[in-house]
Amino acid sequence: MSVAKLEAADGAFATRLAGADVVFRVSGALWLPGERMLVVADLHLEKGSAYAARGQLLPPYDTRETLNRLEREIATLAPRSVVLLGDTLHDHGASARIAPDERARLAALAEKLRLIWVAGNHDPDGAGDLGGETAQVIKVAGLSLRHEPSPGPADGEVSGHLHPCARISGPAGSIRRRCFASDGSRLILPAFGAYAGGLNLRDPAFTGLFRAPPTGYLLARRVAAVAYEKMRPDHRSPAG
Repeated sequence: MSVAKLEAADGAFATRLAGADVVFRVSGALWLPGERMLVVADLHLEKGSAYAARGQLLPPYDTRETLNRLEREIATLAPRSVVLLGDTLHDHGASARIAPDERARLAALAEKLRLIWVAGNHDPDGAGDLGGETAQVIKVAGLSLRHEPSPGPADGEVSGHLHPCARISGPAGSIRRRCFASDGSRLILPAFGAYAGGLNLRDPAFTGLFRAPPTGYLLARRVAAVAYEKMRPDHRSPAG
């Protein structure tokens, strides 16, 4: 399916990043059509069970729902490779808590296509025994894919870690959505995980990372580009 058809059918946003063709998906996934590569960041699998162990009970279905969403993207796009851009697991014990069915689904993905786990700060060991291969940084199509953003502007860098989101105001009040954040030179992906939180793009953590004020590509029925000056700060602390 062409990039234009993907936009029309799926509400995606096709653009260029440091000279490379990229597509921002409504799911929060990044699609590199020339490489047939799907990139997702910050799945935080087993976040629900980690919270439950501390007495904060959440429905224990986040891993299942996140994998459902990932498999839908794979079924739609038929990628040759899938990059898990770090913090795929919520903590060091998450691998042991993943149910056998979900472990089997990850193993099946690793057999079907090239599954690459980029090491994150929550999961520095990467794939471990869950299938696939582990990397620190991936170079592809003139882009550099890593988990944590490098300090200062970094042309062609694609990262996760910060879970960008944006708040905008309208006639019916304000809305807050996960978003891609980019100035056309570098890109920070939204968190893909069902239970992953978000950090407002106006938070000081983003200061100095972009050469120009970044556009937020908000995830809604369609990916909507919103200028930085139209975004509003939060007045609460983000979820972790």
